[in-house]
Amino acid sequence: MREILQKLIKGEISPKKAEKLLKTMQIAELEDFAKIDTGRDVRTGIPEAIFAEGKDDDEIIKIILKIADKGRIMVTRLREEKYEAIKEHLHVLADKGFKIDYNRKARILLVKDHEVEKRGKIGIITAGTSDISVAEEARIVAEEAGCEVLTAYDVGVAGIHRLFSHIKKILQEDVKVLIVVAGMEGALPSVVAGLVDIPVVGVPTSVGYGVGEGGFTALFAMLQSCAPGIAVVNIDNGFGAGVFAATILNSMDK
Repeated sequence: MREILQKLIKGEISPKKAEKLLKTMQIAELEDFAKIDTGRDVRTGIPEAIFAEGKDDDEIIKIILKIADKGRIMVTRLREEKYEAIKEHLHVLADKGFKIDYNRKARILLVKDHEVEKRGKIGIITAGTSDISVAEEARIVAEEAGCEVLTAYDVGVAGIHRLFSHIKKILQEDVKVLIVVAGMEGALPSVVAGLVDIPVVGVPTSVGYGVGEGGFTALFAMLQSCAPGIAVVNIDNGFGAGVFAATILNSMDK
């Protein structure tokens, strides 16, 4: 990148040519199956994420080894058995000083050679224990995007008295955004949004019986909430919630 900018300053290339070169250098093509955005971390503060579902083990391994030198990678929705199948191929990175960290609950693999500086706090709340896997996905993503994360799990409306002390504690820590994860009827984000004066990100989960199965009841309830200040991501989308909360926090920091 520096070389391109120096050529631009010296007049050796045009601004249009420099723009094309900068865009090209941020895309790493891997055979015929992947076009990898290697500049995402620098541009957005969010490390490149590899969505594991639908990818062969060999494809995941090749992508990780191709872009590891960029510093940080997240592999999302990576089932434990798939991680077990690829982990021996990552020893070469561990030998180079990379930290290899797999979270079974969140189904996320982190490959990184440094820790990111924390710039602010967010909170994550779940309605039930069954929602924790989605919350953990959001937590890890937010932490890798520079957030310090406080959590309060299993404090849903079935025992609403559990919630209030945790809300008080989180707000006393000066969090700037709350992620609220809930399945079943999806009521918790509305309750929380009615109690706080900061943005709330609702995450519906596919936890539920009958009409609640698949998460659509929770999704519709959050979209229809009468409490203002709620943004809603897709069903089970902890990744999207973590990115959105981190983006709010990072924009405030700027």
